[in-house]
Order: sequence, then structure tokens, then C-alpha cells
Amino acid sequence: MTRLKFIDNISGLQAVQLLRFATFLIISIVFTKSHLSRAQIGNWELFLFISSLLSFFWVSGIIQSLLTLYSRNRTFRDSGDTAGRKSPELFNAFLLITFFSVLVFTVGIPVKFIISSSQQQSEIPYTGLLLLYILLSNPVTLIEYIYLLNNRPHRILQYGIYTYGAQLLFVLAPVVAGFDEKSAILGLFAITGVRWIWLIILLRRYTLIKVSYDFIREHLRVGMPLILTFLISGSAQYLDGIIISARYADPGVFAMYRYGAKEFPLVLLLANGLSNALLPQFSTREGMRDALVTLRHRSERLIKYLFPIIMATMLVARWVYPRLFTPEFTRSADVFMIYLLLIIPRLVFPQTIVIGRRKTRVTLIVAAVEIAVNIPLSLLLIKPYGVVGVALATFVVYFLEKGFLIYYVWKKMKIRPAEYIPVTRWLICSALLLLLFVLIDHRIIDIY
Repeated sequence: MTRLKFIDNISGLQAVQLLRFATFLIISIVFTKSHLSRAQIGNWELFLFISSLLSFFWVSGIIQSLLTLYSRNRTFRDSGDTAGRKSPELFNAFLLITFFSVLVFTVGIPVKFIISSSQQQSEIPYTGLLLLYILLSNPVTLIEYIYLLNNRPHRILQYGIYTYGAQLLFVLAPVVAGFDEKSAILGLFAITGVRWIWLIILLRRYTLIKVSYDFIREHLRVGMPLILTFLISGSAQYLDGIIISARYADPGVFAMYRYGAKEFPLVLLLANGLSNALLPQFSTREGMRDALVTLRHRSERLIKYLFPIIMATMLVARWVYPRLFTPEFTRSADVFMIYLLLIIPRLVFPQTIVIGRRKTRVTLIVAAVEIAVNIPLSLLLIKPYGVVGVALATFVVYFLEKGFLIYYVWKKMKIRPAEYIPVTRWLICSALLLLLFVLIDHRIIDIY
């Protein structure tokens, strides 16, 4: 692939994340148009949901801590010079992810046996394949980060185009040919095998095969707080899924919720990219002032362009969903519209300052309070509003979380909100979006 000068590490990583989202969206659309029933689509969604539920927090924690340790760690080196040197850090991070994958697989085997031995029929689809998928799929998540750490952004994009294009083929071809959802799951295994070959090639090219228990201990010491933070804060969406599955026996209801419970990908990717890119600048007092100015300027640019896109999307959501999927998924549009509101807390970045200044204990406390509020609020709102109430609870809790972090940064770190938030533009855009939501929800504005 020709090297594109406008692709840097951040945009390359954003592109591959967008490709991942687009791939699963296309699969979802094709499945609803295929011969698969709502229950079969629910089995596919539940398979993906559980595999992510059991691994998202430790995979994210290990990778994030690897990014902080790659250039500076006590075990191998303290300087930022990594050019031209094979990395033992990458190899040991691979060992750590593989260990956690094996651990989940091993613990899951007796659980599978207990479920299969019980009198009741298991609600978890294809338990054996699920455990095997967790074992094999998680180590290959390192691929894009190996390219990132070795400053190969065009390779990140190349990897995403090739493998997610192949994933569409491997997953959709058997379903289009008339087979059931299990054939699509086997397609996931096929593309995972391709990624394993890719990973082995990269490990040989970029890593130094040297097992270091000292580095693994250092990695765990840095990564464990992050793992716990991701476990607590990131589990909210999975707890929502569990609440819905427990209340509604119909897997089709779960599929309806999952098809709507998706943040707008452009907002999520650009916001995370901005936050992650500025974390190193906030780690030093010398860079904080410039970082605050940059954060305010770049977040204002995101607000300026993304809020109008979200408003336009909200206007057409109820018209698009039954046509993009089927009329059975019309209710998913209401869930999706609430998830569009997450742009309001998403485009303010107090967490970037808190994490950059290594106040990780605060993020852990906030994450714990978030879960403690989210569960009862979801249970309370699901009664009058159904699955839409669960989505509404997610928005309220996430908004309160950002509000607390803004307060903490202001009172404890003496950084006023106006120093890093374009307050006037953010408030005006947020108010307009909320007004539009109310008008659409009450069908005062109705274009379909």
C-alpha cells in the first residue's frame, strides 16, 4: 500500500477502530435482511457480548499500561530512545495477555461443565466455542499497537483494511449461502487464525524474545489500577445487558437493545484520540499550560463539527432504523437517540487531566460510584420505560461522572473549567441538542 503522508499514528489507530465498527455494523445489517430469525441474531450478539464482557477490562488495562511503559520502564530502559531496537516489552506484554486468556479459558471449563450438567437449558450460546474464542482472539489485539509503538501508521491502516475486509467475507458468506449463525461464529475463528499468523510475523520482526519476570511484575503494578478502572467503569454497558437479559427472556429484545446501544463512532474515536494524544503532555508541569490550551482549542473544534452531525443523525434516526434493519428494530432508534446524547459529556476532558497527573485513585473512586448509581437507576427506569430506560440511566450516570471530575479538577487541582472547556459553545450546543431530543421524543418534530 502506498504510504499516505496525512496518516499519522492517531489517525491510523482511529481508522482501524472505525473499520472495526463498520464491519460489525454491516454484518448486523446483512443479518437482519437474511433468513436468520431474531433469536438467531440474538445468539450471535450474545456470543460477542459475553466474549467482550469476560476480557475487555484486562485487555485494555494491559495495553494501556504497555503504552506508558514502552519507552520508560525500570526493567529495560529509562530513556525514550526506542529506534532500531527490538522490544522485550512487547514480547512480555504478549505473554501477559496470553496468560490472562489461558486463565479465563481454564476457569471457564468447569463452569461450562456445571452448566451442561444442570437440568436447565443454558442461555449462553455455544459455550465451548465461546471459551475457545476468548483464548485465541485476545492476543491478536496487540497487532495494531505493535505498529503504533513502532511508528508504522500506514501499516495500521493496511492491517485494518485487509483483515476487516476478510472478516466480512468469512462471516457473511456462509450466512448468505443459507447456513445458521454458528457458521458466522466459525468465520470469526477463520479470521482470528489469519490474525495469529500476522501477529507471529510481527513478534519475530519487532520483539526481543526475552522473558522478564521483573518487567511482568512492573507491568502488572502499573496496569492493575487501570484494569480495575476499566472493569468498574466499562462494565456499566455489560451490566445493562445483563439487566435486560434477566428481565426479558426473549433474545430478540436483547438484540433490539444492542442494535440501538451504540455511540456515534466518530465522536468516540475522535474524543479518545484527542485524550490519549495529550496524556503525555499533562504528565509534566512544564507542558501543562500548553496542553490545556491545546485541549480547549481541539475540543472546541470537535464541538463545532460533531454536534451538527449528531443533530442531523438524531433527526433521521427513527426513519433510518426500520429501513436499515427491519420494522422489528424500530424501538432500537429510541435507544440510539439517547446514546447520541453521550456526546455532551464525551466532549469535555477532565479525565485527561486527572489521568495525565496520575490521580488514578480518583478515577477508581468515581468509577465505583458510577456503578453503584447505574445499577439501581437502570432497575428503576426499566420498569416504566423498558430498554430505553436503561439507556437513559447510562446517560445520566456518565454525565454525573464528568461533572464530578470537572469539580475535582477545579477545586483540588486549581484548574478552572474555562481553561480547558469552551464553556459557552459547549453549553449552547448541549442545550440545542437536548431541546431537539425532547421535540423528537414528543413527536413535535417527526419526519417519517
